[in-house]
Amino acid sequence: MNIVFMGTPEFAVPPLEALHSKGYDISLVITQKDKRRGRGKKLLPTPVKEKALELGLEVYQPDSVNEKDTINRLIEINPDVIVVVAFGQILKKDLLNIPKYGCLNIHASILPKYRGAAPINWAIINGEKETGITIMEMDEGLDTGDILKVERIPIEKDDDSISIHDKLSHLGAKLIIQVLEEMRMGKIEKTPQNHELSSYAPMLSKETGRIDWNNNGNNIINLIKGLKPWPSAYFIYNGDSIKIHKARIEDRLNDEENGVVVKVSDEGIYVNCKDSTIVIEELQFPGKRKMKVSEYLRGNKFPTNIKLS
Repeated sequence: MNIVFMGTPEFAVPPLEALHSKGYDISLVITQKDKRRGRGKKLLPTPVKEKALELGLEVYQPDSVNEKDTINRLIEINPDVIVVVAFGQILKKDLLNIPKYGCLNIHASILPKYRGAAPINWAIINGEKETGITIMEMDEGLDTGDILKVERIPIEKDDDSISIHDKLSHLGAKLIIQVLEEMRMGKIEKTPQNHELSSYAPMLSKETGRIDWNNNGNNIINLIKGLKPWPSAYFIYNGDSIKIHKARIEDRLNDEENGVVVKVSDEGIYVNCKDSTIVIEELQFPGKRKMKVSEYLRGNKFPTNIKLS
């Protein structure tokens, strides 16, 4: 089976590796342009490009996947299937119609819930008890195509967006192999989505992470878990945005206002919220590495009885 693979971030690497290890003919890997990242702003390849080159696969990085040169190149390749995983661009009709068996998307939610750019994060932020992978036949809508396969996993108490990302990435790798094998044998079944049950998972921004201390404790903890490693949940202290990387809930310590720091110890920074107290265990100041509160307090002080915003 002749496959073109489209993907960009780390999430797309395990599916690419799975296709390669199973011996599929990956005639081309399409990924986004290299970007400057990190403190040194070095021009770095996407994770998919890095892996594709390691596997000896041809890589193509167009400005737009829908441009004429890309379409012509794909027509010449004449793929049976295009597999798309977190690629980062919308595929238009002319491209979707090229492969014999269509374009298949590995989507990190149980569709039709959490269509869009950040399904893992929003499922955790919203306190969902489960999530999963959907293999979908792509159409011109935003994650609206027919469902080919779904598998669910629980969101455990200790899970965050990093752990769920890794679990779903490997689950997607397993499911795409199953779908392609069923497709090869002519056993594939398609299920239309119930659009009335759909929800949207919009792109994240820094402002998404600002903590509202008038919220309840579970919601605040879910926000912290759901925004790891980026953009991170944060609060404002002395005019700076302080990121929270780890926190827990305890019973409310006293009747101080929401957002007031009611206790500081090596155990953490205790902040009142609507129904409980949030204990900040690991944080990060601007330009500094993340650290445990106990480590921060060895050389610094954090005042009590102040109100965080």
